[in-house]
Amino acid sequence: MASNRPAPQAAYIPNDDDFGGYDPETWEEWNPTEESVRPVRGRHRVHKKGGGGLARSSTVLGVGVIAAVGAGGMATAQDGKPPVSISMPDLGAVTDSLPAAESLPGVGALLSDDSAAPAGAETVAAAAPLTAAGVSHTDAQQGTTDAGEALRARIMQQAENQQDQADDAVRTAAEEAAVKKAAEEAAAQQRQAERKADAEAAAKKKKEREAREAKALAERRAKLAKSYALPTSSYTITSHFGVAGSMWSSGHHTGLDFAAPTGTPLKAVHTGTVKEAGWAGAYGYRTVLELSDGTEVWYCHQSSMNVSAGQKVSTGDVIGRVGATGNVTGPHLHMEVHTAGGSTVDPLAWLQSKGLNP
Repeated sequence: MASNRPAPQAAYIPNDDDFGGYDPETWEEWNPTEESVRPVRGRHRVHKKGGGGLARSSTVLGVGVIAAVGAGGMATAQDGKPPVSISMPDLGAVTDSLPAAESLPGVGALLSDDSAAPAGAETVAAAAPLTAAGVSHTDAQQGTTDAGEALRARIMQQAENQQDQADDAVRTAAEEAAVKKAAEEAAAQQRQAERKADAEAAAKKKKEREAREAKALAERRAKLAKSYALPTSSYTITSHFGVAGSMWSSGHHTGLDFAAPTGTPLKAVHTGTVKEAGWAGAYGYRTVLELSDGTEVWYCHQSSMNVSAGQKVSTGDVIGRVGATGNVTGPHLHMEVHTAGGSTVDPLAWLQSKGLNP
């Protein structure tokens, strides 16, 4: 069966011309260092060659040579030893099995096309080591060049942001709770103040009402105190003061008689205090009303009495009833007026002096 593998080529034996006229035996072993293999920073423009071959710049060729040397073993020249033959495989067969250069990290950025490269664009992937993958521009500005450290920093920043948000939420909830509590306390204090104000207003109104009532009562009593009234109604004057006759022990009449049916109400002629109330011999049932100036008004021959000694009465109050008790000839009121000094005066004249005309 025919094979598609290319025919082997003759072994290549280097000579002095291949080394630029220098003697290979005088060369020293080359040990690459970090400085000698440091990638060249910047943008490299290369041109593709026809036939679909691998586009190479000097940097790519250098990488290819290093890869080839590493694959075939490091060629060394030592004293007394013949040159070592190095066989180079066909580049076409090798490149067919290699991955596309554009897919290699840090290498694809070195290969560009005039039509694919945007004007003014910078390529930083070739200058950056593979450990810098995932490092953002912000991370680089903050001094972070390690992908793991950058990821850790972002995670820590996110955790701090989440913690800050949680703290803000807790603080906001606490502030809202404090505002709500303060509002409830203010409302409770306002209600308490309103209830207190209502109670004070009610007490004030009650006090004012009682004061008005007391004032009205005082005014009424004052008015009554200044007023005088006739002792009875529906009466007939039958005998005046000073009339002579054997019917009276003193020889003359000492009062003013108001003839009226038995049971007719008898009224206080003025505000005063009941000094006496009871049986008085020839006067029958008698009530003595003492006024504020010491004047005494006697109500005699009553059929019944409505007051008792020590009781205060006002003008017009009913103090008894017309009767015929004692030394009488018929039911009537025998009224007498005595001064504070004990003298007897004409009741008719006294009543007239108070503005009354019986």
